[in-house]
Amino acid sequence: MTSSGGRWAALLALAVLPPVLEAAALMAINFHGARGLPPQVTAVWPYDSYHDLRWLLVYHNSWWSFLLGLLALIAFRGVLSAGLTALAWPASVNRPSFEWLVKRNLEVAALAAVIISPWAALSVAFSTVALSWYLLASLIPMLVLTPFLQRAGVVGHWWRGLPTVELLGWSLLNFALLTAAAALVVSVPGWWSVAVVALAGAANALLWRQTVAAAALPRRIRWPRVPVAPIAILLTMAAAVGWQSLFGLVVSGPKEWRPPVISQPLPDRVPHALIAIAGHDSRWDGRPPADPRVERFSYRGLDGQGRPLQYGPRDTHQSLGSSAALLAAQVDEVHRRTGRPVALLGESEGAMVARMYLEKWPKPSPVEAVMLFSPLVQPGRAYYPPPGHSGWGLAVGWELRGIFALANLPQKVKSNPDQPFVRSVLVDAPFLRNRTLCPVPGVRMIAFLPTVSAVEAPPGEYSQIPVFQLPAFHGGLLGRRAAETRVVDFLAGGEIDRPRREYRLLQRLGAAWQPPPLALSVNPIWSATREADPAFTGRVCQAR
Repeated sequence: MTSSGGRWAALLALAVLPPVLEAAALMAINFHGARGLPPQVTAVWPYDSYHDLRWLLVYHNSWWSFLLGLLALIAFRGVLSAGLTALAWPASVNRPSFEWLVKRNLEVAALAAVIISPWAALSVAFSTVALSWYLLASLIPMLVLTPFLQRAGVVGHWWRGLPTVELLGWSLLNFALLTAAAALVVSVPGWWSVAVVALAGAANALLWRQTVAAAALPRRIRWPRVPVAPIAILLTMAAAVGWQSLFGLVVSGPKEWRPPVISQPLPDRVPHALIAIAGHDSRWDGRPPADPRVERFSYRGLDGQGRPLQYGPRDTHQSLGSSAALLAAQVDEVHRRTGRPVALLGESEGAMVARMYLEKWPKPSPVEAVMLFSPLVQPGRAYYPPPGHSGWGLAVGWELRGIFALANLPQKVKSNPDQPFVRSVLVDAPFLRNRTLCPVPGVRMIAFLPTVSAVEAPPGEYSQIPVFQLPAFHGGLLGRRAAETRVVDFLAGGEIDRPRREYRLLQRLGAAWQPPPLALSVNPIWSATREADPAFTGRVCQAR
């Protein structure tokens, strides 16, 4: 075997073995929810660090375990990347000493941990509340920073000048490869996934060879004296806060929630009285709906005459249990006043309030029909303890508090990761993971799911109730003519079930970028429950 052939064989082995070992370990314990992550173990910067940090931020339960885990991951990542870089080095260029590569890649691993950590923390926030905005936003800096960090472990003055077009192209291909590999891993049965991971590791070896060559032999560097990389890094770090502010403006703007079921009369063929439940940070000025059979749910409760009180965005921050108790009182009052069976229509947080009501206030109940618009799909997949307490996710909790504190500075309505609504999701995670989209005896149910929620759903089963799916973002279905037509048909007794073929595909394509779920059995807050864990079964609605 030639020297070149030997180096290629060694590179292939080093790129394949670590992800295969992780994939085999996950298969051995049947950790279904994390099967899409192993191809990233030997990915090119910074996807490898993104992989490491998501595992660490979810699976640590003290400051000592976090700090020791961080140091261990930096050492592992630095040495592994130095080996991959050395073996991938083009034969036509003199290679630096291995000691220099180890030192440089340890520095890059430490820098990547600082740069990527806020975005990894936002991805953990995503797995807490299952909102695709957080997941999609956490991936943007990966695409921005990848061409810069691919040079960092190869050349000395990596921070100067723009990355070449070749590096940009290889970085985009790297992202596409990891996305497709994870989708294939979660699609094949059983131990075949380990074979797919081995192929993904071999593809990583090819990418290391190409990216190292592109960094060591750049065709032309534009702006060679400008410190472009530090500027890009600072901007992406600031964006972790700025994006939160922009998101707050988008979701809590001045517009009042008035979908057609509020602003237009219902057809006579609808026999129900309808309670419409708006989502997080919504507001209501007390203006009644157009149809007397329809009533707005109030997050402040009822007045002395049994009428819903107007409310503001802060009122929606209360726990799901508190909102469900208010809903129970309003359901009884509406049923008493109208004499009609009651239907519930909830959007986003409102959908979760309706689902919590069905769990806490079982039959007999006046509620006969429930429509869940943009419900959170398997929320509570991560955890962090309240301030002053220890537990799983301790460091990520404080990191999120810092991000939200800065993001709240320009906001009138402050939001934080410890508000009662979020904490109630964390506490009730076993139920919400397993039973949000499960049938309830005696109640007709349907979930209206925007296709973007497919990337929110981890691999496997996500619903056992009928679904209606349309291309839309979270909260973007209510008001669409097709969805409104199905609302009326459903309330009139029609059977609606319209899943879209691309939903399952999008669900698989999102598998690479979700954090590993925290096992229900390891968290003392959850372990006393008798709920099954979809992270290990791949199923929902499993018997207690």
